[in-house]
Amino acid sequence: MSKHITHWIGGTSVATAGSAPRRGDIYDPATGKVTGQVDFATIAEVDAAVGSAVAAFAGWRNASIAKRTTVLFNFRELLNARKDELAAIIVGEHGKVHSDALGEIARGQEVVEYACGIPQLLKGGFTEQASTGVDVYSIRQALGPVAIISPFNFPAMVPMWFFPIAIAAGNSVILKPSEKDPSAANFIAELWKEAGLPDGVFNVVHGDKVSVDRLLEHPDVKSVSFVGSTPIARYVYETGTRYGKRVQALGGAKNHMLVLPDSDLDLAADSAINAGFGAAGERCMAVSVLVAVEPIADELVEKIKQRMATLKVGPGCNGDSDMGPLVTGVHRDKVTSYLESGVADGAELAVDGRKHPIVGEDRNGSQTTDGFWLGPTLFDHVKPGMSVYNDEIFGPVLSVVRVNSYEEGLELINSNPYGNGTAIFTNDGGAARRFQNEVEVGMVGINVPIPVPVAYYSFGGWKASLFGDSHAYGPDGVHFFTRGKAVTSRWLDPSHGGINLGFPTNA
Repeated sequence: MSKHITHWIGGTSVATAGSAPRRGDIYDPATGKVTGQVDFATIAEVDAAVGSAVAAFAGWRNASIAKRTTVLFNFRELLNARKDELAAIIVGEHGKVHSDALGEIARGQEVVEYACGIPQLLKGGFTEQASTGVDVYSIRQALGPVAIISPFNFPAMVPMWFFPIAIAAGNSVILKPSEKDPSAANFIAELWKEAGLPDGVFNVVHGDKVSVDRLLEHPDVKSVSFVGSTPIARYVYETGTRYGKRVQALGGAKNHMLVLPDSDLDLAADSAINAGFGAAGERCMAVSVLVAVEPIADELVEKIKQRMATLKVGPGCNGDSDMGPLVTGVHRDKVTSYLESGVADGAELAVDGRKHPIVGEDRNGSQTTDGFWLGPTLFDHVKPGMSVYNDEIFGPVLSVVRVNSYEEGLELINSNPYGNGTAIFTNDGGAARRFQNEVEVGMVGINVPIPVPVAYYSFGGWKASLFGDSHAYGPDGVHFFTRGKAVTSRWLDPSHGGINLGFPTNA
């Protein structure tokens, strides 16, 4: 065990004196071996991080927008220059393939670039002579110290959905990353310091529920941004708002892909593979349910099966791997349990991922037989009520549901408690336009399987996939990390004046 990951507070790594009271193991998912440990913060350490953010806030908030954007641009350049290093860190702790890790960084970098436009994004409005001699204008100001609680599946991208805009707007940040893959957060903290960000503006605390609860309760934390499962998102939202905080909490998903009979079935099959099995299905925008409108189901399932057989499953550091392992052994075992329950519920296990070959060695030339592996898995003839349909599995398991019409497929999607992302595959523009209007989901793709919006729009779902009324990044992100203020001003002409006790009117 060579790695020891600890907290980043006040611009430096803060090692616990002696041994931390509690620590967690860090694994290489491709080998199943422990590669290091991460300290779990005590309440006192969380308080120290918040205190550092409080101390840094006043100076950063009052820094000129020109100064802030200079730091943002510096960070962007450093991230571009060192993205391969960050990708390797992600591969080693999460398990996704290197190209996927680079893609994650690129999508996060889009938000950094959006935040570089903060001078335009923070412009307010101005009305001259709203009343006689009175001008009215609006401004947006930073909140203060803000907390970000991010999941394991995107250790770089999801934090970058939030902190670039938060920092650009003048806030200070406390990031609590997943304890499963914590190193990316510290790497990013070092980049911020090198970019010229003042100490204390960006802090990292590691840990579990103790850290989360303290951030939710701490009176100096003004907002909380969270991405994770729906039960935890609900808890974060309810707890944070109870303590008077602004909260955006993005929850789970069960994303459906509706394929109409007129669609290009090769495109649909390729898209189902890409969206279902990328990052081993550990994506909140992964397609986990393919809804095939008859009579195309048999042909489409066969095309998907053929493509699944060609996927190379192996260590993420190997350039020819298409899919890596799952993040932990516990999670792999949970996902694998659905293969048994799906069959028990009556679904057809068309492709068993447990039988998929694992190829290649890790970066040290070691065999990977003890890694957290599960190959791509396909269920056919799935119906609502089955566990493989109802639950967010968060693994490489794709379920095919057969329906007889567009209307039946739409009803299936709208009846689902989740509403994160969805897609329709069709060559009928009228059907696509009808679908985007009628479907009760926050992000919609038309012949696009993973409709994650670009950075100048906002990311977020509906129903049980989102708690709060603010989506991530884009215009919603700017609004979330600032408070509006309206100013009414009058500069009296010395030649006028006098007392008037009447109620002011807009004369």
